[in-house]
Amino acid sequence: MIDIRRMARNYVFAPGEYYHLYARGIEKMPVFRDSADYQRFLEGLYVFNSDEKRIEIRELKRFRGGLTSAAVFESGRGETLTAIGAYCLMPSHFHVLVREKHSEGKGISKFMQKLLTSYTMYFNKKYGRTGAIFGSSFKAQHVTDDVHLKYLFAYIHLNPRDILDGTSLKAYPHSSYQDYLSVERLQKNIITPNSFPDYFSGKLEEEIEEWLAYHSAEV
Repeated sequence: MIDIRRMARNYVFAPGEYYHLYARGIEKMPVFRDSADYQRFLEGLYVFNSDEKRIEIRELKRFRGGLTSAAVFESGRGETLTAIGAYCLMPSHFHVLVREKHSEGKGISKFMQKLLTSYTMYFNKKYGRTGAIFGSSFKAQHVTDDVHLKYLFAYIHLNPRDILDGTSLKAYPHSSYQDYLSVERLQKNIITPNSFPDYFSGKLEEEIEEWLAYHSAEV
């Protein structure tokens, strides 16, 4: 497991390889406290996954003539630094499954440095604090085989099950699960499923339900 500290932008990942990225708030501090926080991070997942030098999201909206939050996901962004296959935001942490696209292996580091720097600035200004909000910049786990990669699609999307209090996972808006269920929403532009193996052919929901049933039976 790689622990990328202080948002190191020069770490080299293997081009074409898959990585599970995640980070947790300092001392498990909630880093997403309301719907606006979740939305701001999701906007960042889209906007900062770009090889262009980007201005801040608020400046992007102002520059584009009052661009709405939803329309951010339709704005042009140039060539992406990574391919995102799945993600999930939880109150105190996040998970993102990516594929390195940069030919020199620097796409993930550049993307995450921009994303986390921007979100930290937003969070600290909003809540009147200073300093880092994540325990480390982010951690990266190299995914080396199909079994692990397929498992991560289920694992990442299953994260909210303990906080939904019986509500279906399909109702959780802060992950990419709805996009694999063909729910029409602009956030679907965050992910590029065609950059990942087509394990499920539209049957991810069946895989999730089978996983839940199997592990419920174990209890």
